[in-house]
Amino acid sequence: MQWGFQLGLLLLLVQLFQEGLGNIPAVTLAVLSFNVYLYIFPAAPPLKACVSLQQVYRYKEWRRLFLSPLHHVDDWHLYFNMASFLWKGVRLERRLGGGWFLYLLSVFSLLYGLVYLLLQALLEELIHDSDPLVSLIDASSLSRECAVGFSGVLFALKVVSNHYDPGGVTYVLYTRVSNRFASWVELLLIYLIAPGTSLVGHLAGVLVGLLYTLGPLKTIMKTCAELVSSDINNPRPSSYFSSSGQTGQRETAGSAEELRRRRLRRFEQESSNQMRRRRL
Repeated sequence: MQWGFQLGLLLLLVQLFQEGLGNIPAVTLAVLSFNVYLYIFPAAPPLKACVSLQQVYRYKEWRRLFLSPLHHVDDWHLYFNMASFLWKGVRLERRLGGGWFLYLLSVFSLLYGLVYLLLQALLEELIHDSDPLVSLIDASSLSRECAVGFSGVLFALKVVSNHYDPGGVTYVLYTRVSNRFASWVELLLIYLIAPGTSLVGHLAGVLVGLLYTLGPLKTIMKTCAELVSSDINNPRPSSYFSSSGQTGQRETAGSAEELRRRRLRRFEQESSNQMRRRRL
């Protein structure tokens, strides 16, 4: 972070209070705050946090996959990304729930970097093969770029958000665009209007979003969540040593309701025994 007047941070703070901190779901607010914190107190400089095929795969700096989405170059970079995340996060978290939304963000943040590396590797293959497509795009510079920022995750979230509203429209430069094509239109326009942005990074985000909405990613995530949930709710019986020295098994109640009923029956039985003793 470059110390001095940070207009982007000020505008982001104003937007947060305009939205109302109480109206922002917990996960969205926490992730946004964490991005701001890492901008003020970065875990690494942007050049040490950005992700590229050369730095990650060849030099084995795998930590960049985790650092890249959470670091930003300057206050304007942070502002535009977090303002967009605020809008998307509020709506998606309310729809999906906080737990699943946090799970989604975690998977998207990591998977975005992996897809980005695959795209850069593909561009390098096109360059070596002298593919005609290379003449249409600056594949050489795209294969060497080092991306940093939350925008790739934002493109993935935009694909998911538009998926839940397929009949809606998005205004891009005052032009109505169907939600089905909005992500692709924005991808091309941002690349043409702001050449310094990462086309490969944004494309990776779109592909991650499509893996979730049209591909197997959502099913895989649900399966993993169900496996973890079943392990937590139904732990395996653990062995123990009884006071007599014999090995046994801990009996686990099938449910809290069943345990409550057992205790109630035991209490009623003890009360009945006490009443009989009194009569005797």
